[in-house]
Amino acid sequence: MATFLYRLGRFSFRKRHFVALFWVALLALAGAGAAGAPAAGNSSFSIPGTEAQKAFDLLDERFPGTSADGATARVVFKAPDGQKMTDPGNKAAVQDTVEELSGGSEVVQVSDPYQGGGVSRDGSIAYASVTYEVSGMELEESSREALKAAAEDARASGLTVEIGGDALQAVPETGSAEIIGIGVAAVVLVITLGSLLAAGLPLLTAIVGVGIGVASITALASTLDLGSTTSILASMIGLAVGIDYALFVVSRYRAELAEGRTREEAAGRAVGTAGSAVVFAGLTVVIALVGLSVVNIPMLTKMGIAAAGTVAVAVLIALTLIPALLGYAGRRVRPAGEKSKLLGGGRAKDAKDKAERPNMGTRWASFVVRRPLAVLLLGVVGLGAAAVPAGSLELGLPDDGSQPVSTTQRRAYDLLSEGFGPGFNGPLVVVVDAEGSDDPQAVFKQAGDEIKALDNVVNVAPAAPNKAGDTATIAVIPDAKPSSVATEDLVHDIRAAGADIKDGTGADVLVTGATAMNIDVSQKLNDALVPYLVLVVGLAFLLLIVVFRSILVPLKAALGFLLSVLAALGAVVAVYQWGWLSGLMGVEETGPIMSMMPIFMVGVVFGLAMDYEVFLVTRIREAHVHGEKPAQAVVTGFRYSARVVTAAAIIMIAVFSGFIGSSDSMVKMIGFGLATAVLFDAFVVRMAIVPAVLALLGEKAWWLPKWLDRALPNVDVEGESLAALDRAADKDDEDKELVRA
Repeated sequence: MATFLYRLGRFSFRKRHFVALFWVALLALAGAGAAGAPAAGNSSFSIPGTEAQKAFDLLDERFPGTSADGATARVVFKAPDGQKMTDPGNKAAVQDTVEELSGGSEVVQVSDPYQGGGVSRDGSIAYASVTYEVSGMELEESSREALKAAAEDARASGLTVEIGGDALQAVPETGSAEIIGIGVAAVVLVITLGSLLAAGLPLLTAIVGVGIGVASITALASTLDLGSTTSILASMIGLAVGIDYALFVVSRYRAELAEGRTREEAAGRAVGTAGSAVVFAGLTVVIALVGLSVVNIPMLTKMGIAAAGTVAVAVLIALTLIPALLGYAGRRVRPAGEKSKLLGGGRAKDAKDKAERPNMGTRWASFVVRRPLAVLLLGVVGLGAAAVPAGSLELGLPDDGSQPVSTTQRRAYDLLSEGFGPGFNGPLVVVVDAEGSDDPQAVFKQAGDEIKALDNVVNVAPAAPNKAGDTATIAVIPDAKPSSVATEDLVHDIRAAGADIKDGTGADVLVTGATAMNIDVSQKLNDALVPYLVLVVGLAFLLLIVVFRSILVPLKAALGFLLSVLAALGAVVAVYQWGWLSGLMGVEETGPIMSMMPIFMVGVVFGLAMDYEVFLVTRIREAHVHGEKPAQAVVTGFRYSARVVTAAAIIMIAVFSGFIGSSDSMVKMIGFGLATAVLFDAFVVRMAIVPAVLALLGEKAWWLPKWLDRALPNVDVEGESLAALDRAADKDDEDKELVRA
């Protein structure tokens, strides 16, 4: 592989016009596709294989036209102090609002509070339910604006009016913090690479890669039902890895120049060595992201595949566009150790003297090699302490109760709790399928009676059968709030009672609704976590055996990843569930951790953790293969790669931290989790635990059974074939000298 990539790097350097034109044309093509694509809105949401989804599908079949999974909104009215909602003026204002809402193009039905029992017992609060024909993620923006306008008209009459439900779901915004993250990345690149031009190359290529990825997602959004969150997460990951991959290639290019190679040769060597690490690091990220499909949640699968595509583009750009741009840059990209005059670069002799002195990476690695056991214990204990809060992890999907108190959704949630009880915000819908039963009405009554007898039930509405009379819905109001353990227990109790009814009558009793769906999603994700870990870690473990030709090094990499991801989950729990530093992180409301967070973070962090493992350890293995003893190889590897790995980690942390300012709670939480995980993994696991373990293992670290060594393909990540080219070139020079003599 090293030889192939070496030739690719030289080709891209020589044919820079062709390569640059190709990528510009690809960016223009993707941009044109995005500009001409229809607006797709947000992605639809379905959870195949869950009881809640099965019930939704049954409702669509037996109650056609009711849009069982359509968006809903609750317009909540509160009378001024001393008044009631039944007063003539207030009643007239509410009925005008109901009439105004009924005229919406996507509205199926609007309930009148005075006809459907929508007024609280004390008469101070009332609500109107609005049902739409499409889901909240697919609702047109014009429908949301009409909903807000109707509420504003009602406020003009003196009423307090708030809107709850999923109809107000909006496209998330990332805020200005993302720009700050890119700015921090730019500063780090300038310091690391020594010139503005060299620093600009990784930023430029990363933006090109993200532009192609996001534009392609936008172009295909309508066809593939991709939502706005998909493009945000793809840009988050694509930007981080795009900058890092380009940084590694440019840094190696400067190192090769410092060895006295020509610029074309240096570009080929950089792609042949650092490029090999980029390929395998990218493969681990792609495996982790595509592996999310095992969860069998379509939205999560699409997010993973889209982000994986953006990572693949970043890899290809690092291998081709970077050497092409280095060709354009010429002498303006200086050898390692030299800085431009703009950054205070001195004479070449001073730069050479500085390059020969031990750098920070060398000094740190020498310290770890001398005291490996102490460093290892300190790192493991520190990460273990950070992981402690993960033991209190509570999973759930956000509802209006987890929104900031400044939002209308949260205020509507609180008003409904005040007027009708906390369980009113999370009604359960029980679907009784009595098709084929001799007496469906008796089955419906039996189901209602058994549900009434359960604990934590406030109200059970009479069964509402369909036209055929073979299926009915029963609305159940729990006693506790939607995200509580008591409500989750009630869902399980209803399903247990439904199983008994099925045994006696043959009728299916299914529980659905937003609350039941959230419970089912959380359970599905919990069940998928272990198989996902086995698949992703197993595949990456095999890949790393091929890369490092070792058993213990990949095993150490996987265990180190588990430490860093558990510590990161602990930090997420401490901030978003316990409320530590919540003000600093912009967390207005603590609560359960989003169900998708752990599995998505595990996938992404594993891929990124393997990035640093590959970049750092391949350099160590390269030194070892070229004859250095294990301890010295660790020091040599850190001498050449510690600075760049540190810079890459800071860049990733800066980019991910930029997304903490997002308005979307999932994006905000993932940005914080990924930034924290990279911090732990890069600076504790890879920079401390890895060299300590390698120093303790010595030669055993590179042990591989002979039969496995013969069976594995030689991918030559350390560039041994390129060293052979050097030896062949040296021999040719010697032969020529002999001929001249």
